[in-house]
Amino acid sequence: MSEGTMQRRAQRDDQFDQRATRTGGLNRVLAAALAVPVMVFAAACSSDSGSDSGSGSNSASTDSAQGAGGSGDAASSAPTVQAAAYASLPGACKVLSKKTLTSLVPKGTSSGKEGSSSDTGARASCSWSSLDNNGVKGSQFRWLNVSLLRFESDATTGDAESQAQTYYAKQVKAAQTVSGAKNAKTETVTGTGDEATVVRYDLKKKEGAFKQQTVVARVENVVITLDYNGAGLAGEKTPSADTLTASAKKAAQEVVAAVKSANGEGDSGGSAATTSPSPTGSASKSASATPGATASKTPSSTATKAVSKTTAKASATKR
Repeated sequence: MSEGTMQRRAQRDDQFDQRATRTGGLNRVLAAALAVPVMVFAAACSSDSGSDSGSGSNSASTDSAQGAGGSGDAASSAPTVQAAAYASLPGACKVLSKKTLTSLVPKGTSSGKEGSSSDTGARASCSWSSLDNNGVKGSQFRWLNVSLLRFESDATTGDAESQAQTYYAKQVKAAQTVSGAKNAKTETVTGTGDEATVVRYDLKKKEGAFKQQTVVARVENVVITLDYNGAGLAGEKTPSADTLTASAKKAAQEVVAAVKSANGEGDSGGSAATTSPSPTGSASKSASATPGATASKTPSSTATKAVSKTTAKASATKR
């Protein structure tokens, strides 16, 4: 190899080394430049991930706190009502003494007929009929009915006493609006429970002219409706409305005393037998579902048949 050839080769090698050096440096610069975005992107992803995790945790904590607070608010806002004063009713056919029954229904003291009821702790009733036959002079007829309705406190329908007050007003209104009633009079009664009213009127029937008295009384959460009517049949003298009203008022006071006695207050004028208290739910439903064992303002079918037979006999005797 000549000296010129070796010199040219050495020059090419030197140029190659210089290009390699420049290329290596450029590659390192490019690699460094590419690494920067990757690191920035990785840092951003890491930051976002941490932010989402923290946000989710905070959100869950907030939701949990709100949920706990919400249930607490619901519990604290639950409505409460005052408990019912009376939990029992006396036996309806036992609310009046033998003496009182003898005065009101002289020929029917033992004729008491208890009304049907699915829950005697919430509602009860009893009726008596009396027919005093005086032969050709005719006969005296009397009919008596006592109904009791007890209300129970309930979060939906309200406290027991308020329910009883509403029902009391309805019963008075019903007595004042009986079809065919004549000479109607309404009077407030004192000394009989928390409130009481008597409504009296005349009612003409095919058997005769009846004198009707209805006493509605309320004592705490119990409403009492006492119906008492009388008539003179087949020529017998029509009874005095004042006398019948006075008897009805006295009987209503005795029933109020029986209700109190059945619940451990005072003494009953009658021989009131307490029925077993009904469960709260049962009493509330039964008292709210049906407006009580409301008495009819006319004699029972049995009493009406007896009146018809007596009238027929009296008429035959006169002929």
